[in-house]
Amino acid sequence: MKVYTVYDEEFKPYGKVLEGYDTAELISAMNKIELPESGTAYEPSIQSLEDCSIFGELSDRAYGGMPVELGMCWGRNTKLNCLEYHKDSEVNIGAGEFILLLALMSDIKGGKLDTGKVKAFRAPAGVAVEVYETALHYAPCHVDEAEGFRVAVVLPRGTNTAMPSITAANQEDKMLWARNKWLLAHPESGEAAAGAYIGLTGENIDIK
Repeated sequence: MKVYTVYDEEFKPYGKVLEGYDTAELISAMNKIELPESGTAYEPSIQSLEDCSIFGELSDRAYGGMPVELGMCWGRNTKLNCLEYHKDSEVNIGAGEFILLLALMSDIKGGKLDTGKVKAFRAPAGVAVEVYETALHYAPCHVDEAEGFRVAVVLPRGTNTAMPSITAANQEDKMLWARNKWLLAHPESGEAAAGAYIGLTGENIDIK
Protein backbone atom coordinates (compact mmCIF):
# COMPACT_ATOMS: atom_id res chain seq x y z
CA MET A 1 0.00 0.00 0.00
CA LYS A 2 1.44 3.36 -1.00
CA VAL A 3 1.83 5.73 1.95
CA TYR A 4 1.47 9.41 1.04
CA THR A 5 2.21 12.32 3.39
CA VAL A 6 -0.17 15.00 4.61
CA TYR A 7 1.82 17.45 2.47
CA ASP A 8 1.12 15.57 -0.77
CA GLU A 9 -1.48 16.70 -3.30
CA GLU A 10 -3.39 13.47 -2.66
CA PHE A 11 -4.24 14.61 0.88
CA LYS A 12 -6.17 17.72 -0.19
CA PRO A 13 -9.61 16.04 -0.45
CA TYR A 14 -9.18 14.63 3.08
CA GLY A 15 -7.80 17.53 5.12
CA LYS A 16 -5.06 20.08 5.55
CA VAL A 17 -2.08 20.96 7.76
CA LEU A 18 -2.77 23.81 10.20
CA GLU A 19 0.06 26.32 10.53
CA GLY A 20 1.15 28.49 13.45
CA TYR A 21 0.62 26.20 16.45
CA ASP A 22 3.32 25.57 19.06
CA THR A 23 2.79 21.94 20.05
CA ALA A 24 5.87 21.39 22.27
CA GLU A 25 4.03 21.70 25.61
CA LEU A 26 1.26 19.39 24.43
CA ILE A 27 3.73 16.76 23.21
CA SER A 28 5.50 16.83 26.57
CA ALA A 29 2.17 16.22 28.34
CA MET A 30 1.23 13.43 25.92
CA ASN A 31 4.53 11.63 26.44
CA LYS A 32 3.89 11.45 30.19
CA ILE A 33 0.95 9.10 29.55
CA GLU A 34 2.09 5.49 29.35
CA LEU A 35 1.19 3.30 26.39
CA PRO A 36 -1.31 0.51 27.06
CA GLU A 37 0.21 -2.96 27.34
CA SER A 38 -1.53 -3.98 24.09
CA GLY A 39 -3.83 -2.49 21.51
CA THR A 40 -5.04 1.07 21.68
CA ALA A 41 -6.69 3.38 24.19
CA TYR A 42 -8.82 6.47 23.66
CA GLU A 43 -10.11 9.17 25.96
CA PRO A 44 -12.10 12.09 24.48
CA SER A 45 -11.03 14.56 27.18
CA ILE A 46 -7.82 14.44 29.24
CA GLN A 47 -7.28 17.18 31.83
CA SER A 48 -3.48 17.25 31.62
CA LEU A 49 -3.73 17.91 27.87
CA GLU A 50 -6.49 20.50 28.24
CA ASP A 51 -4.29 22.33 30.76
CA CYS A 52 -1.83 23.09 27.92
CA SER A 53 -1.96 26.59 26.45
CA ILE A 54 -2.68 25.22 22.97
CA PHE A 55 -6.12 24.07 24.14
CA GLY A 56 -7.52 27.60 24.14
CA GLU A 57 -5.83 28.36 20.84
CA LEU A 58 -7.40 25.34 19.18
CA SER A 59 -10.82 26.30 20.47
CA ASP A 60 -10.51 29.93 19.40
CA ARG A 61 -8.60 29.53 16.14
CA ALA A 62 -9.17 26.05 14.71
CA TYR A 63 -12.84 25.94 15.76
CA GLY A 64 -13.67 29.66 15.73
CA GLY A 65 -14.55 29.87 19.42
CA MET A 66 -16.58 26.67 19.67
CA PRO A 67 -16.23 24.59 22.87
CA VAL A 68 -13.90 21.66 22.19
CA GLU A 69 -12.40 18.65 23.94
CA LEU A 70 -8.76 17.59 23.80
CA GLY A 71 -8.14 13.91 24.31
CA MET A 72 -5.83 11.27 22.90
CA CYS A 73 -5.72 7.98 21.04
CA TRP A 74 -2.58 6.02 21.88
CA GLY A 75 -1.06 2.55 21.69
CA ARG A 76 -0.02 0.26 18.86
CA ASN A 77 -2.04 -0.49 15.73
CA THR A 78 -1.56 -1.50 12.10
CA LYS A 79 -5.14 -2.38 11.08
CA LEU A 80 -8.08 -0.48 9.62
CA ASN A 81 -10.89 -2.34 11.50
CA CYS A 82 -13.42 0.51 11.18
CA LEU A 83 -14.00 3.92 9.69
CA GLU A 84 -15.91 6.72 11.40
CA TYR A 85 -17.00 10.27 10.73
CA HIS A 86 -18.28 13.25 12.71
CA LYS A 87 -20.40 16.24 11.68
CA ASP A 88 -17.31 18.48 11.88
CA SER A 89 -13.54 18.38 11.34
CA GLU A 90 -11.15 16.59 13.70
CA VAL A 91 -7.65 17.87 14.51
CA ASN A 92 -4.85 15.36 15.19
CA ILE A 93 -1.40 16.13 16.62
CA GLY A 94 1.12 13.29 17.01
CA ALA A 95 3.85 13.16 19.63
CA GLY A 96 5.72 11.15 17.00
CA GLU A 97 5.10 10.15 13.41
CA PHE A 98 1.84 8.32 12.71
CA ILE A 99 -0.21 7.06 9.78
CA LEU A 100 -3.88 7.76 9.07
CA LEU A 101 -6.02 5.42 6.98
CA LEU A 102 -8.67 7.56 5.27
CA ALA A 103 -11.56 7.30 2.83
CA LEU A 104 -14.13 9.76 1.52
CA MET A 105 -17.75 9.87 2.62
CA SER A 106 -18.70 10.06 -1.06
CA ASP A 107 -17.30 6.54 -1.46
CA ILE A 108 -20.09 5.10 0.71
CA LYS A 109 -22.52 3.37 -1.65
CA GLY A 110 -25.72 1.84 -0.33
CA GLY A 111 -24.42 2.03 3.22
CA LYS A 112 -21.21 0.18 2.36
CA LEU A 113 -17.64 1.24 1.65
CA ASP A 114 -15.08 -0.87 -0.21
CA THR A 115 -11.76 -0.78 1.67
CA GLY A 116 -10.02 -0.62 -1.70
CA LYS A 117 -10.91 3.10 -1.59
CA VAL A 118 -8.80 3.66 1.55
CA LYS A 119 -5.56 5.63 1.31
CA ALA A 120 -2.72 5.94 3.83
CA PHE A 121 -1.12 9.24 4.91
CA ARG A 122 1.91 9.76 7.12
CA ALA A 123 1.94 12.77 9.46
CA PRO A 124 5.14 14.09 11.09
CA ALA A 125 5.50 14.66 14.82
CA GLY A 126 4.12 17.88 16.24
CA VAL A 127 2.13 18.95 13.18
CA ALA A 128 -1.56 19.86 13.58
CA VAL A 129 -3.54 17.98 10.93
CA GLU A 130 -7.18 18.79 10.26
CA VAL A 131 -9.24 15.87 8.94
CA TYR A 132 -12.37 17.12 7.23
CA GLU A 133 -15.91 16.08 8.15
CA THR A 134 -16.17 14.35 4.77
CA ALA A 135 -13.12 12.14 5.44
CA LEU A 136 -13.65 8.83 7.21
CA HIS A 137 -10.92 7.86 9.67
CA TYR A 138 -10.31 5.73 12.76
CA ALA A 139 -7.46 4.78 15.07
CA PRO A 140 -4.03 5.91 13.81
CA CYS A 141 -1.33 3.37 12.94
CA HIS A 142 2.15 3.41 14.40
CA VAL A 143 5.28 3.86 12.30
CA ASP A 144 7.58 2.17 14.83
CA GLU A 145 6.13 -0.69 16.89
CA ALA A 146 8.56 -0.10 19.75
CA GLU A 147 7.50 3.54 20.00
CA GLY A 148 3.78 3.02 19.32
CA PHE A 149 1.80 6.21 18.76
CA ARG A 150 0.33 9.05 20.79
CA VAL A 151 -2.07 11.25 18.83
CA ALA A 152 -3.98 14.15 20.36
CA VAL A 153 -7.58 14.34 19.18
CA VAL A 154 -9.48 17.64 19.13
CA LEU A 155 -13.25 17.57 18.56
CA PRO A 156 -16.35 19.55 19.56
CA ARG A 157 -17.13 19.07 23.25
CA GLY A 158 -19.08 15.89 23.96
CA THR A 159 -18.06 13.99 20.82
CA ASN A 160 -17.41 10.26 21.34
CA THR A 161 -19.28 10.21 24.67
CA ALA A 162 -22.48 8.23 25.31
CA MET A 163 -24.80 8.19 22.31
CA PRO A 164 -28.40 9.40 22.46
CA SER A 165 -31.19 6.83 22.55
CA ILE A 166 -32.82 6.84 19.13
CA THR A 167 -35.00 4.65 16.97
CA ALA A 168 -33.25 4.23 13.62
CA ALA A 169 -35.33 5.77 10.86
CA ASN A 170 -32.75 5.67 8.05
CA GLN A 171 -29.46 4.08 7.01
CA GLU A 172 -27.26 6.65 8.73
CA ASP A 173 -29.10 6.23 12.03
CA LYS A 174 -27.95 2.60 12.07
CA MET A 175 -24.32 3.78 11.95
CA LEU A 176 -24.56 5.97 15.07
CA TRP A 177 -22.19 4.45 17.64
CA ALA A 178 -21.54 7.33 20.08
CA ARG A 179 -22.36 11.01 20.35
CA ASN A 180 -21.44 12.69 17.06
CA LYS A 181 -19.81 9.43 15.89
CA TRP A 182 -21.06 7.40 12.94
CA LEU A 183 -19.18 4.11 12.49
CA LEU A 184 -18.72 1.60 9.68
CA ALA A 185 -17.13 -1.58 11.03
CA HIS A 186 -15.31 -4.35 9.19
CA PRO A 187 -16.84 -7.79 9.88
CA GLU A 188 -13.52 -8.96 11.38
CA SER A 189 -13.36 -6.13 13.92
CA GLY A 190 -14.10 -6.24 17.61
CA GLU A 191 -16.57 -3.40 17.11
CA ALA A 192 -18.60 -5.56 14.73
CA ALA A 193 -18.62 -8.32 17.33
CA ALA A 194 -19.91 -5.76 19.82
CA GLY A 195 -22.84 -4.89 17.57
CA ALA A 196 -21.53 -2.01 15.46
CA TYR A 197 -22.97 -1.48 11.98
CA ILE A 198 -21.04 -3.58 9.43
CA GLY A 199 -20.33 -1.19 6.61
CA LEU A 200 -16.87 -2.09 5.30
CA THR A 201 -16.39 -4.64 2.54
CA GLY A 202 -13.14 -6.07 1.18
CA GLU A 203 -9.88 -6.64 3.01
CA ASN A 204 -9.37 -5.45 6.57
CA ILE A 205 -6.26 -3.45 5.68
CA ASP A 206 -3.14 -4.19 7.73
CA ILE A 207 -0.23 -1.88 6.90
CA LYS A 208 2.17 -4.25 8.67
